[in-house]
Amino acid sequence: MAHTTIVQRTVGHLGPAAAHASRNALIELAKGLVLDHFDDREPVFTPALAQAARDLADTRLADADLSPAAVAAHLHVSPRTLQRAFARLEEPFSAYIRRRRLAEAATALTAPASRVTVSEAAARWHFTGIPTYSLMWSCSCVPTARVLRGEAPRTR
Repeated sequence: MAHTTIVQRTVGHLGPAAAHASRNALIELAKGLVLDHFDDREPVFTPALAQAARDLADTRLADADLSPAAVAAHLHVSPRTLQRAFARLEEPFSAYIRRRRLAEAATALTAPASRVTVSEAAARWHFTGIPTYSLMWSCSCVPTARVLRGEAPRTR
């Protein structure tokens, strides 16, 4: 289904060669459904699998059990197959989940009249603790919560 979704989004921009390749990919997907398997090394399926994983992760960011293994199981592929799908992309799947959770935490912290504390945001988005959350936040090159909220930094 992920491949058909991608094709629907881009069909107006596909040239003849891309349309032909897309048709062939749909045929291979249909064969995989009928035969109950697919070739996970086929490069045509990689973008569709990665997009399906991202879409599923985006709907389950608040779930504590969200992990590459859980998403792979839900998509009926092995964790290694999911890892291979992300190997050619700019970030591993676990990094995608972490980045999206950090973005959701930033949104919660910076919402107008938000009273969410950093501790609450860290817990809500399943970071193991404030030190881990702070480290991930600082590594993400996102301004601190205080800066995002427009607050003056604390002086010690």
